[in-house]
Order: sequence, then structure tokens, then C-alpha cells
Amino acid sequence: MFQSLVCTDTTRRRHCNGPYAVERDRYLQHCADCGATLITLRMKSNELLWAARLLPPGAPQGVGMEELLEMVRKRTSIHKGRTTGQRLIDIARPWLRYLRWWRELKAEIPFQSQLDRYVTWMRDERGFSASTIVQWQRQIGAFLQWYAASGRQLSDLRASDLDHYLASGAERWSRISVSNNAKALRVFLRHAATQGACDPRLSAAVRSPRIYDQESLPFAPAWSDVQRILADTLTSRRRDVRDRAILMLLAIYGMRSGEVASLQLDHVDWRQRVIRVFRLKRREPQIYPLIASVAEALARYIDTVRPKSLHREIFLGLQSPQRPLTGGAMHNVVSRRFLALGVQVAHHGPHALRHACAARLIADGLSLKEIGDHLGHRSTSATSIYAKVNLASLREVGDFDLGDL
Repeated sequence: MFQSLVCTDTTRRRHCNGPYAVERDRYLQHCADCGATLITLRMKSNELLWAARLLPPGAPQGVGMEELLEMVRKRTSIHKGRTTGQRLIDIARPWLRYLRWWRELKAEIPFQSQLDRYVTWMRDERGFSASTIVQWQRQIGAFLQWYAASGRQLSDLRASDLDHYLASGAERWSRISVSNNAKALRVFLRHAATQGACDPRLSAAVRSPRIYDQESLPFAPAWSDVQRILADTLTSRRRDVRDRAILMLLAIYGMRSGEVASLQLDHVDWRQRVIRVFRLKRREPQIYPLIASVAEALARYIDTVRPKSLHREIFLGLQSPQRPLTGGAMHNVVSRRFLALGVQVAHHGPHALRHACAARLIADGLSLKEIGDHLGHRSTSATSIYAKVNLASLREVGDFDLGDL
């Protein structure tokens, strides 16, 4: 890699003969494969040479933040630039992580072994989705952190403790968040009881607020607002080209953000003009016809904007190194468009476009079964939320003249 980055023989020899040359070269090749530009690679190579010279003895056994800050102190004593120290941290730490030499500072979580067994059970025995595992692990970790302040063992946990925890959370959580935390607690306590860690009656003692079916209104933007958002992406800017493809998948196919993020290059069959989507709730793939406008947006992004990458996911970040977009990044893509155009809607995330898709299908006269199939629902009860407010039908009722009856 050094051969293509440096211009003079003297500089090339300095890089090749410096400490950990093989490790530096391997990492730079990895960054190049991920889409790093030539300028970025040259900057990384210079900083990595400094980092390699400043690494303490025994670096392959682990380098922590304390050692890295000492390296920064030595580096800034030679060059006192305003960004010198932070640049060394930003470049050296990912290199050390790549080599698995970085020693992460792990927060001490009480009852860690119990939490680890719970996560393993969710993944290996129950087959929960990755997003559910991450969410429930975070929620139960927060509960265990809170309970540890009492200084008692899990076997001493009482129902009053659970009530107190959920009541304290209600001050900053919505009713739905309290209900979700209560659900996660019930499942955790059932599992912990099978391990003999707590009283088996505790799971039944978890109380949560009543959540009524369809108690909230749909939060779909008007279809005219969706059209405005899509029209705003009709430019040649790289971000607009990428975002247009994302927005069309969300609004036209009603995909969830995770489904768009997990979409891969081989999921689009250009010859057969179909797109294969793995529906997260159904846990199965679903095939859709690839309509012309979406095909055009996807092809333009893949051909002109998407960098060459080892990642198979279609949508990548624009900044080097380009990594696949996450569900959170999808939220930023959509929210940024809503706010820029001043679209007034309760929620600015990708799910608002899914609601808009459903509302438009209802307005076009499709049945709940047809809409549920299009959205990847497992039952029509999940689709009925979108039929609660059908303003066109209400206007028809309001137009009846009952005077002659």
C-alpha cells in the first residue's frame, strides 16, 4: 500500500522501515477497500507512522486510553498544532481496534453474568431479532444498574422494587415506554426465575399502564408533502441522489427503516424487474415488482454515487470510510427532509412515510388485507390502525342530506 501512497523513495523507505509496517499497511488497505480517498489515506499513513513510533512496549497485548493520552502528550510536545492531539486519537484508535490491540474501558454492570445469560437465551433459544435483543439488553441493564444501588442480591428483589422503578421511570418516559420496559422486565424475570436467581412470582407482579388498542392517531404526512420531499431530491448532489432512492423505498413500498438498511445489491433483480425485501416482522422474504421510478432512482445511486465497497448493503454513508447506513441514519435522512421543508407532522422519522404509504392505499380503495400484504403485516389487526381516520369517507358521510328521511 505504501508504494501507491508516497511519492519519493526516501519517504517510502521511512514508512516501510518504521515500526509495525505490516500492521499499518494492512489497515491502510482495509481503509482503501472501504472507500477512503487518496488524500485521507496519505494523512492516515503519516499519523499511523507517528503512532507506531510512540506505542509503548507490549502494544499487541493491549493499549488503553491512558497509554494513548501519553502518546498524544509526546506528539504535541514536538508539534503543537491545535488539532494535532485529537487527530492522533481519531486515527490511531480505529487502527488499534482493527488490530484488536485496543483495550476498551468497560463499565461495570452489576449482575453482568445474569444479563449475559439472558442475552444468550434471547438470541440462541428464543431467536429474537437483533434490534429486540439490543433494546431489551439496554433496558434490563439500566434496571440492574438502578437496583444495584440498594446493595442487595437479585434473590432479594421484591415486587415493591419493581413498582418503584417503573414509577420513577414514568417521570421521564411516555406511557408506551413504561409499558415496553415492563414487558422487558417480565421476560427477564421469568428467565431469571428459571435460573433460580429470583422469586418465580415476581414476573406476574410487574404492573404497567393500560395501553388501548389504536389509542393514537396515525401520523402520516399528506401525500402532497411526500411529493414535495421527493421533488426536493431531484438534483445532482450526491446526498440527494442517495436520499431519493431511500425515500422512495420508504414511501412507495412502505418499508421499515431496518428493511431499507439491510437491503443488499443482490436483492434487486434487474433482469426480472423485482426487488426482494426481508420483512422483519414476518421473518421471511417478500418479492415486489420493481417499478420504473424506483428502479431509475436505485440505478442512478448505484452507478454514480455509491462507492466501490466490500459491503453488500446498498446504502452506504457518504463520508469515508463508507459503512452501511443504520436504522438511526435512516431516521436522520428522513427527519432532515421534513424539517428543511417545514412539513408539519407528529413524527419526522421513516415510519411517517410508511404511514403515508398506507393512508394513500386506503384512499385508493384497497382492502385492509391488500394493504397489510403490501406492508408486510402478519395480520389485518396491525393494519387497522391506518383506517381509523379516513377523512374522505368522513366527508362523504357529512355530505348526506338527512332532511328527507
